[in-house]
Amino acid sequence: MRKEEIVTLPVCVQDYLNYLNVVKNKSELTVLEYASDLRMFTRFELRRYNPSLLTLPFEKTEIFSADVSFYEKLCLTDAYAFLSYCKDERKDDSSARARKTVSVKRFYKYLFSNNLIKENNMVNLEAPKIKKSLPKYLTLEQSLDLLNSVEGKNKERDYCILTFFLNCGLRLAELVSINLSDFSDEGTLRVVGKGNKERTIYINDACAKALNSYLRVRPVDGVIDKKALFLSNQKKRISPKTVQHMVNTYLDKAGLGNMGFSVHKLRHTAATLMYQHGNVDVLLLKEILGHENLATTEIYTHVINEQLRNAVDSNPLNNPDIK
Repeated sequence: MRKEEIVTLPVCVQDYLNYLNVVKNKSELTVLEYASDLRMFTRFELRRYNPSLLTLPFEKTEIFSADVSFYEKLCLTDAYAFLSYCKDERKDDSSARARKTVSVKRFYKYLFSNNLIKENNMVNLEAPKIKKSLPKYLTLEQSLDLLNSVEGKNKERDYCILTFFLNCGLRLAELVSINLSDFSDEGTLRVVGKGNKERTIYINDACAKALNSYLRVRPVDGVIDKKALFLSNQKKRISPKTVQHMVNTYLDKAGLGNMGFSVHKLRHTAATLMYQHGNVDVLLLKEILGHENLATTEIYTHVINEQLRNAVDSNPLNNPDIK
């Protein structure tokens, strides 16, 4: 959903999104995700109670006129019907449906907390169970292959970007938003993460060397966004889409394409390698990654536990037929 489309949402939803932005300090991406979920929820429920709307394409359903009284009359049965639609018609997996569940529940909590509805009918709305999976990451050898695949006219920039991903565990949005002024003389980088929360990352030798190499060739004349660290060929701040394309290109060159790797998997790689090879305490890892909850970080300890389990299972004596 685009930011300019928010004005097409019901006023009470717009008010809620403003609350997320101003009070809860949520990122623009998070606000737009909530907006998209609530737009879909509202469209479905309007069509559910107004069969005449079914003649229109789902995406053409106008929802601006929906008011608080409309949401107040909806119940758990309506919400589960919506989630069934998401599963059967839109083929949403359990993670996507769980996110939509959270969006609806928190919206209703806001309405109830602000005395806009008399009763919160969604307080007991249950999310689908999500199968927990271990994060996918590159091995140390694969990471080196990826770095060694860098070439071309932007090789210094691209190598620096990959080095920062693999050493600092940055999110994509964090990397593209880095400004030249975010670096200190003490060798640290100020990062603005989710919810506009700041954290400090110490730059290691690999990052410092890659950064210096890039700064020697970074354009100076004609730069549109002079504050931005990473620039596109148009001398503007590099976009997330450009970085994603660049990473995928080098993954292919390194023979790692079609293996489920992505920009975000580089963040998983950094975290796993730090924990696996650097003996980094999980609490320190939490601070480096900018996780709000320790439980999010602890998944990297499970990676190692799984490897230990696999190592024991691979023992040739692990055979019940041996006599």
